[in-house]
Amino acid sequence: MKKPIVAITRPRDRAKKACEIVEKLGGSAILAPTLDLQPVNTDSLKNLVENKNSFDWIVFTSPTTINSLDMFYPDFFDDLECKIAVIGNKTGSLLTKRGIDVDLMPEDFTAEGLIEEFTNQNITEKKIGIPRTASARDTLPKGLEALNNEVTLAEAYKSLFPMDDESVKKLIGKIENKEIDAITFTSPLTVHNFLKISENKEKLAELLSNNLLTVSIGPITGKVLDDYNITNIYPDTYTVPDMMKLLFEVWRDSNGR
Repeated sequence: MKKPIVAITRPRDRAKKACEIVEKLGGSAILAPTLDLQPVNTDSLKNLVENKNSFDWIVFTSPTTINSLDMFYPDFFDDLECKIAVIGNKTGSLLTKRGIDVDLMPEDFTAEGLIEEFTNQNITEKKIGIPRTASARDTLPKGLEALNNEVTLAEAYKSLFPMDDESVKKLIGKIENKEIDAITFTSPLTVHNFLKISENKEKLAELLSNNLLTVSIGPITGKVLDDYNITNIYPDTYTVPDMMKLLFEVWRDSNGR
C-alpha cells in the first residue's frame, strides 16, 4: 500500500506532533514551515505581567503565548488570581500541567466560539487581558468589547514570514511534480505566506485543488483557502489530530483503501 506523503506547513517548533501523527497513521510527513514564531518581551507584555491580578480574566489563544511567558516571566503563573479562558485543548492542557485551572474553553476552538461562550454566560463589564501576536485577527477583542468588557492586548510573540523559505520552494516543486498527496494548513498566515512564496499563485492554487488533498484545521483557515479558490476540507473539531484523522479517512476512501 502506498504511503500518502503529507506536507505540513505549520511553524517548525509546533510541527513535531503533526509529523508524529502522520507517521502513526501510516503516512510520510514533509515539513515546510510557512510561518516562524518568535517570542518577544514587549512593553505591552511587561505591563500585562505587572498588572496581572488587576484583570478579571486572561485569555490564552495559543501555546506560543504560554511559552513566551515562561521564557520572559517564569513566575507569571504563580499566585494568579484571575479567571482563565483558552482557545484550544492543547493550550488548555499546557496550563493544566502547570496546575492552573481553566475556567472556560469553548467547544468551537475559534475566537467566535469564545465570544459565544462569554455571551452565553453573560460575562460583561470585566477587565480582560489577552497576550497574543499583534497580527492576530481583531475578532476576539472587538467581540469582547461589544459585551462592554475592557480589553487589554499584549504582544507576546511575532508571527513572521519564514526566514528560510527554501523548504517551501522545494515543496512547491514537489507539488508541481505530483510527489505530494496532501497538504495541511493550521492558520490563515500559513496559507498567505505559502502563496506569497509561489511565483505563480493561480497555478499553485489550481494544483492544490486538483492534484492533492488540501486540509485546513478549521473554517477560519478554510475561508482563506476559499478566497484563493483552493478546494479544501476541515474537521468538525478544530484540532491537529482531528485534521489528520479526516485527511487519512478521505485519502483512503478516494484511493480505494
